[in-house]
Amino acid sequence: MAVESSLSRLRGLRSSRSRRTKQAKAFAYVVCTIIGIMYIFPFYWMVITALKTDVQIFKWPPDLIPLTPVWSNFIEATRYIPFWRYMGNTVVICTLAVIGTVISCVLTAYGFSRVNWRGRDVVFAVYLSTIMLPGQVTMIPLYIVFRNLGWVGTIKPLVVPTFFGSAFYVFLLRQFMMTIPVELTDAALIDGANEAQTLWSVILPLLKPAISTVALFTFLGNYRDFLGPLIYLTEQKQWTISLGLQMFKNMYGAQWQLMMAASALTMLPTVVLFFFTQRTFIEGITMTGIKS
Repeated sequence: MAVESSLSRLRGLRSSRSRRTKQAKAFAYVVCTIIGIMYIFPFYWMVITALKTDVQIFKWPPDLIPLTPVWSNFIEATRYIPFWRYMGNTVVICTLAVIGTVISCVLTAYGFSRVNWRGRDVVFAVYLSTIMLPGQVTMIPLYIVFRNLGWVGTIKPLVVPTFFGSAFYVFLLRQFMMTIPVELTDAALIDGANEAQTLWSVILPLLKPAISTVALFTFLGNYRDFLGPLIYLTEQKQWTISLGLQMFKNMYGAQWQLMMAASALTMLPTVVLFFFTQRTFIEGITMTGIKS
């Protein structure tokens, strides 16, 4: 009898524990669903606003689903402003920024992680401390430098600095390189490879997830940048898409439906890019910072 009561008590404990686990999972799913709806609702509102007319936009109470979607707003939005010109300018700047950031940061991170030289850690600490400087502190000095160089009115202030590295991305790449066994690079050096060959043949193939993460961050940062183009691009034909969106505001009022349509088209490349690269992106994030 004692054995049977112990078994029944054990089954009761297991069933109660299983019930609590299911309740916790259900609660977590509900919370995550609510948070997901909160994040996706602004995007949904932008899309349905892009499908409305002027009268429907200011209707109260608003329609959560437009009765007669105006799909032509998306075509009209690309004609209201030089949308494709601005998009082309944005892609050019983003591509050059990605190339410059990847090349400079990989070389710098390799020097801080694999090449032994006196004072390396001290220089890295000082270099890393520049992350604490907000952009507003260096904005005016940089503008004066670029103005004296005659670069204001060109894309050079937005592209050239990327070829000198970024402390944050150097930190990410260095942390990833620190997880690569030193024996691999030592074996390559023993076989007669120099530092450049070791970086190209040994480190870079293993560094692809981290490089993809840096490239994605750089592309998104430059794609969404508004302040930099606003300061340095003086001619309208040079504008990026973030500056071009403000042209939907005129003296008679904002063309909200066209602005929302253009904004949806502007967001589409970043959404598609993330969905295609999310596995590599997550792998690159999880593999950095493991070993310091």
